[in-house]
Amino acid sequence: MELSNNTVRKIRGLIVFTALITACLWKYDVVVKALAFVFHIILPFVLGGAIAFVLNVPMNFVQRNLFNENRIKGKKRMQKLARPVSMLIVIFGVLGIVGIVMFVLIPQLGTTFANLGASIQEFIPKVQKWAEDIFHNNQEIMEWVESLEFDWNKIMETGINFFKNGAGSVLDSTITAAMSIVSGITTFFIAFVFAVYILLQKEKLGLQAKKVLFAFVKRGRGEAALEVLSLTYNTFSSFLTGQCVEAVILGSMFVVSMAVLRLPYALLIGIVIAFTALIPIFGAFVGCAVGVFMIFIEDPFKAMIFIVLFLVLQQVEGNLIYPHVVGNSVGLPSIWVLAAVSVGGSLMGVVGMLIFIPIVSVVYALFREVVYLKLKQRNITPEEVEKI
Repeated sequence: MELSNNTVRKIRGLIVFTALITACLWKYDVVVKALAFVFHIILPFVLGGAIAFVLNVPMNFVQRNLFNENRIKGKKRMQKLARPVSMLIVIFGVLGIVGIVMFVLIPQLGTTFANLGASIQEFIPKVQKWAEDIFHNNQEIMEWVESLEFDWNKIMETGINFFKNGAGSVLDSTITAAMSIVSGITTFFIAFVFAVYILLQKEKLGLQAKKVLFAFVKRGRGEAALEVLSLTYNTFSSFLTGQCVEAVILGSMFVVSMAVLRLPYALLIGIVIAFTALIPIFGAFVGCAVGVFMIFIEDPFKAMIFIVLFLVLQQVEGNLIYPHVVGNSVGLPSIWVLAAVSVGGSLMGVVGMLIFIPIVSVVYALFREVVYLKLKQRNITPEEVEKI
């Protein structure tokens, strides 16, 4: 039996692929070290790409509204300055937001921890009194309750000793610590410079990437790849924008509602919930747990009010805000959102929860297009499938 040249190429490629897989499995420790080394080298550029992607979303919004085509038409100087000015506005805006949050949050945290220590010291005797009233007939529980004690000064002393020992360990390895800090700063600096370059030259870089793509890939496959990349960018940017806006709205609702109801730690808990709400589905509940603990130590009744408030605002957020702000921007059914968050969290933690929803959304959209294409090739319409 004679084999065609195409078949021979496929067999040759299969043999090479099998040999590579076998070699990787045989020397997997070497492969892992090599991959770690390569990742360490490209990390600044990966981080820079991520920073550029995140900043590009608000930067496009600023440029589109401040420097629209009608406003800068025929003004070459404004056309050249549009992008750099938009980028500077976004960067200083992000730095300003971070500065304001830190300026408000750090003093609030100091006050909160100071009050929390005093509240816990007052709370332990109350728990013991409640337990005596409820479990006075159970000797074992009463002995355990009576053994409860809380010495805030002792805890503070333990924490200070821990930091002292940690500081001593750091001093013993000053060179290593200094090298790590310098390496981290250098990595971030390179990443930031790379991100700025991408933002300023994105059209030029995009054109170069297209030339490379079509130079080595057939036209049809190249166009398909560009469609997938466009879908990926639109999905990620829509998801990022929606999640940020939704988190700010939810956090603001908690701050205002808690202030009206005169619940303690309104600003701190609102900021915590806003940040944790960036994680879909589960995030706000983490912030709620932190808030319940802090308020419960001070006043259990107010903690119950906070739980009711959280459930009410969650219903408002889930049924009114989220569908309109985030809406169907990712085009993913609720069951797949839950699956994406669960799998992403298991594989990559918090980062996985954030990025797996748009990733699964892109895969879902591509698979849906393939299904519709296959149905069209078989001359079957979706309406006919529903009637079967």
